[in-house]
Amino acid sequence: MPVTDFLERNSKLYGNEIALVELNPEMTDNRRITWKDYALMQPTSPVAYRREITWKVFDEKANRFANLLLSRGVNRGDKVAILMFNCLEWLPIYFGILKAGAIAVPFNFRYSSEEIQYCADLAEIDILVFGPEFIGRIEAIEEKLSRGRLLIYVGDNCPTFAESYRELVADCPSSAPLVRIEEEDDAAIYFSSGTTGFPKAILHRHQSLTQAAQMEQKHHRTGREDTFLCIPPLYHTGAKFHWMGSLVAGSRAVLLKGTHPDTILKAVSDEHCTIVWLLVPWAQDILDALDRGDLHLEDYHLSQWRLMHIGAQPVPPSLIRRWKKYFPHHQYDTNYGLSESTGPGCVHLGIENIQKVGSIGVPGYRWECRIVDENGHDVPRGTVGELCVKGPGVMSCYYRDPKATAEVLRDGWLYTGDMARQDEDGFYFLVDRKKDVIVSGGENIYPVQVEDFLRAYDKIKDVAVIGLPDKRLGEITGAIIEVKDGVSCTEQEINDYCQGLPRYKRPRKIIFAPIPRNATGKIEKPKLRRMYGAEHLVEQQNMG
Repeated sequence: MPVTDFLERNSKLYGNEIALVELNPEMTDNRRITWKDYALMQPTSPVAYRREITWKVFDEKANRFANLLLSRGVNRGDKVAILMFNCLEWLPIYFGILKAGAIAVPFNFRYSSEEIQYCADLAEIDILVFGPEFIGRIEAIEEKLSRGRLLIYVGDNCPTFAESYRELVADCPSSAPLVRIEEEDDAAIYFSSGTTGFPKAILHRHQSLTQAAQMEQKHHRTGREDTFLCIPPLYHTGAKFHWMGSLVAGSRAVLLKGTHPDTILKAVSDEHCTIVWLLVPWAQDILDALDRGDLHLEDYHLSQWRLMHIGAQPVPPSLIRRWKKYFPHHQYDTNYGLSESTGPGCVHLGIENIQKVGSIGVPGYRWECRIVDENGHDVPRGTVGELCVKGPGVMSCYYRDPKATAEVLRDGWLYTGDMARQDEDGFYFLVDRKKDVIVSGGENIYPVQVEDFLRAYDKIKDVAVIGLPDKRLGEITGAIIEVKDGVSCTEQEINDYCQGLPRYKRPRKIIFAPIPRNATGKIEKPKLRRMYGAEHLVEQQNMG
């Protein structure tokens, strides 16, 4: 069954129950303040911006948008892009696209005008739906972008080059459109991170979306009583498909804007959240704030919070050990995945396997995994090789790129480009990205292993290990280190600490600098290599 069926079921069974809450603590919602409230308010206690919709309204909004698309001649397989920050309109628009039989194409909200244009052309979109934060970027390319395309604006003060979403859907029927959707139909195009250049367009069928939704609900045992706190951007497969566990369960979710530690804990407290998905930097920030005494757990109502899980990047075991000291009763899970496998969960630790922290886990619901060598042959357990996954959530293809598709899809297996090993108990351990492996004097060095070692040092907030070009060894290991706020640290301290590593793994160059991460928390290593690789070569040349 397509995921749209879950929405229609929830509308019928739980129609008057809250489905989604939009919460922005950094913005004041004057609509919710009566004159009496205003008279009693103190200047330091504004009311946070908060909106909510029921399952019935959610479904009706999706139907209205689907009927709008159909009235504008949108046919099965046409592409509709979404360029918006998280808000209450995001998911109804996404589901409206699916209900119309069209293909949803979420755009990264960090895209520049050039990248927006590139992705619009690559995916051959017919309609772009965008929010007020992107007026400037769209206006810069409007003349070229709007050729043969409809631009729909979601927000106040619609620009002249677009049509207003509110006005367009106002007169559209709220009944379900008469469009039959099959699981083999194309459903969505997601874009790769684009860390090695412009992103690739990843095409998924409805089967992928249903698989991701059912898997999420099973992995985290999401029930009707749960409330999921969603912080990452909905354009990303991780955020959306983690939320879809709530869709399958028919339970509530909160879309939170803001990642400050107090903002997160207050949202968990005020909205009675039970499941929270964090990125590594946010979890670190919460722990650092607790260590400094900036936050006090007794100031919040957190007893209902049962599960904290992390994904999108390797998770240092030291982070989870610190977390369990503050939250000893929390269940913990980590999920591995990539956009080509419909996001997180093709490998997952499982809340019952916390003793295996450091592992990405075992094959997820309805998934298979294997580790292969350069020739595609299975390697013995304990040997490092490339992780491959197979299951109903694998992409159809890279859209309009058969060569790139053939490189990663072979006999139904998706070659992930991630290096991993499997232990004697069958658990998989991520070693590093294949492209990130450092080859120094003939030795393979896996940056994640060095990063995990360095993160255990109490002065380090974040770290990225990269290969730097070297005339003699080919590459050397460089460690970019971001120290904790208010802490001083020297290169000698790091070198002394690294005596605990084998000699060949020790960083040859230490750089103290901020660690750039993208919107989903992944370290932007290509950017770091560009920043420091050329600089290191110049240093070598100057040294003769």
